[in-house]
Amino acid sequence: MIRKSQLLTICFGIFFTLSSCSSDKKNEQQAPPQAPPPLPVETVTVQKEAVPIWLEYTGKTEATQRTEVRARVSGILEKVLFEDGDYVEKGQHLFSIEKTSYQATLDQALAVVEQDRASLKLAVTDVKRYKPLVIKDLAPQATLDQYIAKADELRARIKSDQAAVREAKLRLSYTDVLAPNPGRVGRRQVDIGNIVGYGEQTLLTTIIFDDPMYAYFNPSEEEFQVMRQHKSIDIMLANVRVPDTRGHLVKREAYKGKVDFGDNRVDRMTGTITMRAIVGNSKHDLLEGTFVYVDVFVSDKAKFTMVPPGVVMEDQQGGFLYIVDAANKAKRVNIKRGFESRFYLQVTDGLQDGDKVIISGLQKVSEGREIIGTDVTEQKSVRAVMQLQKTTATE
Repeated sequence: MIRKSQLLTICFGIFFTLSSCSSDKKNEQQAPPQAPPPLPVETVTVQKEAVPIWLEYTGKTEATQRTEVRARVSGILEKVLFEDGDYVEKGQHLFSIEKTSYQATLDQALAVVEQDRASLKLAVTDVKRYKPLVIKDLAPQATLDQYIAKADELRARIKSDQAAVREAKLRLSYTDVLAPNPGRVGRRQVDIGNIVGYGEQTLLTTIIFDDPMYAYFNPSEEEFQVMRQHKSIDIMLANVRVPDTRGHLVKREAYKGKVDFGDNRVDRMTGTITMRAIVGNSKHDLLEGTFVYVDVFVSDKAKFTMVPPGVVMEDQQGGFLYIVDAANKAKRVNIKRGFESRFYLQVTDGLQDGDKVIISGLQKVSEGREIIGTDVTEQKSVRAVMQLQKTTATE
């Protein structure tokens, strides 16, 4: 059995051990928290400057001319003289409709003309023969008048016959369906052997003219006023880009052009204004109905304060970013946004010339944290990024 003295010794040992651990924990809790080490970040120095202003919009392309090719006479479709999707020239033969009845109508009209011309020739001869007889009172005046009237009637009838001939030739020409303008032809709507043109002008195919190509986009009324007030040239330049969704599998340069139309009213449902850019499409690879980005050049004269769009964050108070203050600590600055694009965001209020805006490590930045800033204005400012983009695009 354990003696009483031994038991007391063990209890005192356990008590002193627990007291020591409790004392160590209290000392650890009382130790002041260590400040986080300075955070290395990149900064750009902002100032008002004349940065080229390009406003970016989404849009859809539309052919500058769309023509429906329809049958203007009735009959059996005999020939289709193109492949679906071909690029055709103006006047190119596309379809043939049976000609038999229209050729017969033309031949009949020509025969009537010849018949009436022969009758007129006889009437003129009668007039010439009866004139001297009437002068010598050897024939009645009434008979001469009848021959004169007959000749005049035949002349008028021949004019009508000639009009019928022109009409017959025109209808015969409609049996050869020609391309009314150049462009890319769509698929055929009617196959050979079908009857077309009975009771309606049957749609045969469509032709779109896509060089140049339109791109429609819809800025807000406020953005429209920005363009109107700040544009540095009367006709604004425009670039149309097709989004790359296949990881650069399809290489496409921007299609260059200009803004050639702005509507005269604001859409009541959307609060936007319809505008249009027109761009060259000499390779015919920009198709109608394509979703595109439309970049509109506004000005490179007016001065604005610009920051990279990714540095601006949002919370319940609105937009904000971080700058480095005089004590090399992070400082939150609430800002007001202006217009923005994928390259920049305009700050209308909140920043001063010379402010150092933090552009990296934003997930770790907090108010008052000590900062080690590296100025990368020459490499990563808005102007530097846009210049690099311009250089890359021209290579």
